[in-house]
Amino acid sequence: MKTKPYLIAEIAQAHDGSLGILHSYIDAISKTGVQAIKFQMHIAEAESSIHEPFRVKFSKEDATRFDYWKRMEFSFDQWVAIKMHCDNVGLDFICSPFSNLAVDWLENIGLQSYKVGSGEVNNLLLLEKITQTRKPIIISSGMSSFSELDETVNFLKSKKATFSILQCTTAYPTKPEQYGLNVIQELKERYHVSIGFSDHSAKISTGIAAIALGAEILEFHVVFHRSMFGPDAIASLTIEETKQLVEAINDLYVAQNNLINKNNTDAFKELKSIFEKSLAINKNLAQGHSITFEDLESKKPSGFGISAKHFRDVIGKKLINNKEKWDFLNENDLE
Repeated sequence: MKTKPYLIAEIAQAHDGSLGILHSYIDAISKTGVQAIKFQMHIAEAESSIHEPFRVKFSKEDATRFDYWKRMEFSFDQWVAIKMHCDNVGLDFICSPFSNLAVDWLENIGLQSYKVGSGEVNNLLLLEKITQTRKPIIISSGMSSFSELDETVNFLKSKKATFSILQCTTAYPTKPEQYGLNVIQELKERYHVSIGFSDHSAKISTGIAAIALGAEILEFHVVFHRSMFGPDAIASLTIEETKQLVEAINDLYVAQNNLINKNNTDAFKELKSIFEKSLAINKNLAQGHSITFEDLESKKPSGFGISAKHFRDVIGKKLINNKEKWDFLNENDLE
C-alpha cells in the first residue's frame, strides 16, 4: 500500500516581515488539508553580509539583501509562539535554517523536521550541525548536480542521518520544460531514500503529476494572492488552489491504492447486457436472401440476436424465412 503523500505548504517570506500576516497564514493553511507548514529562519548577522547581492531586485524598501533579511527576522520568543500556533491547529512545524545559530534556536523551539534549501546542500558545516540533532532532514536539490548530491548523500549516510531528497528547479516560476519530473525516478534509483518534489510552477497540475510519478513528498509555496509583494509570490499557489491540490492528491492516493483487475468485468455484467448489441437487419428481406454487410445493423440490448461481434459469421448465409426491417437476426433464421 502506498504511503499518503506528505504535503508541505511553504510560507517562506510571504509574510514580508509581518508577524500578524504570518499567523494569518498559519490559520489559512490549517484549513487546506496539508500536513505541514514550512518557514525559513533568517538571522541576518549569522547568515549574511552587506556584500550579498539580490537574487532579484524586487524590494522597494531594502537597500541591501542584508537589510531584507533583517526585516524578515523574528525574535526567539516570537518563533516559540509561531511553533505553538502550528501545534494548536495541527500542522507540523518545519523550518529551513540558514545558520548554525538558527539550528540552535530551532532545537530549543522543538522542530519536527529540518528542510535544507537548494543553496545549502553543499554547506557541510550547516549539515554537520543539523545531523547532530538526529532530526529528519529534507533536502532540495535545485542547484546540485548528481556529483554534488553524491557528496552530500555520502556525508549524511556517514552521520547515519534520516533524510529525503526533493527534485527541485531553482526558477521562479518554473516553466514546464524546467520541471525535471524525470529526475524523481532517477533520484529513487540512485539513492534509495524517500524522494519528493519541490514545486515553484504556481500550477496545481505540476504537483499532481509529481505525485503520480512517484513523489512521496510535495512542497510548494503558498500566498494569499500572486499579486502580493515578495520574490516568491509569482511562483506560489493561492490558498484556494492549495485546497484543490489537496483534494486532487487525496483522490490520486485512493486511486493508487485501489488497483483495477482489467480481466474482471463482473461488476459490469448488467451494464454490458444493456450497452452491448445484437445483430439486426436494416431492410425487409425475403426468404433465400444471402446476407451482405450492407444488410446488417447492431441494436441494443445484447442477447436478442447474434452478437454484433460475430457479424462476419453470418455474411453469405441465406435466410430460411422472410425478415422485416429492424428484426433481430438469430441462428435459427439462417441456413
